[in-house]
Amino acid sequence: MSSVNEQVTDAVTQSNVKVLGESPAFAMSAMYQALGHSTGILFENAIGAQQQQNTLAMAASNQGVLQIYSVDTTAAAGATEKVGQTGIADNLSSMMALAELFQS
Repeated sequence: MSSVNEQVTDAVTQSNVKVLGESPAFAMSAMYQALGHSTGILFENAIGAQQQQNTLAMAASNQGVLQIYSVDTTAAAGATEKVGQTGIADNLSSMMALAELFQS
């Protein structure tokens, strides 16, 4: 059996202890780095979704304005006039005027 110098065995033992002592810290730092990266991607996706929602909202508003502008104003005015003339009071007054004509 050959004997190994104690300084050599001590150096090897110390380097092994150093690696074992540092490994939990390295593992935690890797976990924190992965967590930070995942959180960054989460926020990027949230911002992208908000931008898409804003684009859809603007497109919907634009379509609504285009539909409002596409209504023919003359037709709208005529329809409003017809709605205003179809009241029960107008019909009753017309019937009363006819009844007075026939009585006289």
